[in-house]
Amino acid sequence: MSELTVTVLRLGLLVLLWAFVLSLAGVLRSDLYGTRVINRSGPSSAGNGRAKGDKVASPRRNPRTPTHLVVTSGTLTGTRLPLRDKGVLIGRNPECSLVLDDDFASGRHARIIRGEDGWFVEDLGSTNGTFIGQFRVGEAIPVEAGTTVRIGKTLLELRS
Repeated sequence: MSELTVTVLRLGLLVLLWAFVLSLAGVLRSDLYGTRVINRSGPSSAGNGRAKGDKVASPRRNPRTPTHLVVTSGTLTGTRLPLRDKGVLIGRNPECSLVLDDDFASGRHARIIRGEDGWFVEDLGSTNGTFIGQFRVGEAIPVEAGTTVRIGKTLLELRS
């Protein structure tokens, strides 16, 4: 081999070594500092267009229809999140509505969506799965108040 070929091979191996070292440093940094937490407090209800004494008739709702998602076990125990019409995305990514600090949760793990007949839990192709009781969720499954959903080591309960 010519000296030029040997020098090019050495430089190529050096670049690969540095790429490996930098990727390793990135993984260690993300493990040490974790995910970024975003404050998702909604707008205040001060400007909702109603006068102070106005009464609004609330529509009758089924008591078995959940209105909140509560974390009952895991690092976020006690967290209460209202179920919104657009749904709730659950996972480790900061873009999720409920950001889990659970090593067994995927970035976009599961979502709870409103359907015509109520609320549904759907797994988004996670590695470790989403469970209702002992059953693994695949496609969207209807749920009602009192249902417990397990994602990794985190337990979530739908409450009305």
